[in-house]
Amino acid sequence: MRTFVIITLVLLGVTAAHAQYLGNYTVNPMLPPAPPQPPGTFNNPFGNNYNSPQMYDSQGTFHGNLNSNQFDPNSVANPFGRYGSQFSPDSINNPFGAGSRFSPDSPYNQFGQGMRVYGPND
Repeated sequence: MRTFVIITLVLLGVTAAHAQYLGNYTVNPMLPPAPPQPPGTFNNPFGNNYNSPQMYDSQGTFHGNLNSNQFDPNSVANPFGRYGSQFSPDSINNPFGAGSRFSPDSPYNQFGQGMRVYGPND
């Protein structure tokens, strides 16, 4: 029985996915800067859901992958995707949606709190 419990705990520890918090994505000078990231983290042309940092607002709503892959459907660099289109309300590239200068979660609001950026799952 003891061996079963140990094996179960080890497997749970190995399979549990944890996201690494990478800081705020904002222009607010009053917030602490994000920790330094490995080269190529945000400008990954082959990024996808599994290897790109991801943005979330204060309510926990997903707002896209931070990569430069224009073919990733969830990338903020995809001009036709939900999170990259200048016409989508969920996109930080929409000045009247999630990218509004007046939205408290917007990365472009210099007085706001910005969006939380989490690294890919471990």
